[in-house]
Amino acid sequence: MEKEKLLERIIEVLRGIVDPEVGLSLYDLGLFYSIDVSEEGDVYIKMTLTAVGCPLQQRFVDEVREKVSRVEGVKNVEVELVFDPPWNPSMMSEEAKRRFGIT
Repeated sequence: MEKEKLLERIIEVLRGIVDPEVGLSLYDLGLFYSIDVSEEGDVYIKMTLTAVGCPLQQRFVDEVREKVSRVEGVKNVEVELVFDPPWNPSMMSEEAKRRFGIT
């Protein structure tokens, strides 16, 4: 499968993973720093959370890994959780910013 198409499918899946505390997808919150897809279908995701002490930290990492691994064409998934650079509201999608009144 073409890398760009695979990346589109992965992003679609990530948009479906919602932070229950704010009701927005992790993708729209801007929590994914990079999503790298190899020609062979290996996926490396670097993500963060809105707070270092988030009690759902492992749940989110596991859910991302599990759901992305189900995407047709994906062979292996590695998810790295990082806190540098720290997340800030400017990383959110325009839709998320509007929802929170950030312009």
